[in-house]
Amino acid sequence: MNIPSDLRYAASHEWVRLDGDIATVGISDHAQEELTDVVFVELPALGRAVDAGDPTAVVESVKAASDIYAPLGGEIVEANPDVEADPSLVNSDPYGKGWIFKIQVKNVEHFTKLMDAAAYGAQIG
Repeated sequence: MNIPSDLRYAASHEWVRLDGDIATVGISDHAQEELTDVVFVELPALGRAVDAGDPTAVVESVKAASDIYAPLGGEIVEANPDVEADPSLVNSDPYGKGWIFKIQVKNVEHFTKLMDAAAYGAQIG
């Protein structure tokens, strides 16, 4: 199981990479394995304000459709058109080209409240 140590994780299996006040969000390797083959990604609208825990995007696989939640509050500033065109990127490169959206974060201190790699690894056990 790939759990990069430079990221933070939400209990709902989203990962977050923070660069200044911009958080890049995707789903973890564990989540994409559970979903199996991703066939569709519904991206959030740009400019949308979200609170932590809000359903923000949808990933559909051959098994199920799953909401992707905002791990931090803020404004959606970018959505990844590559995963809309090629949803399999969520499976093949979940921490790279398979990112889903970016948020301009309201309160960057909340980033430290997300799980580190060790805590997330323990959660998915």
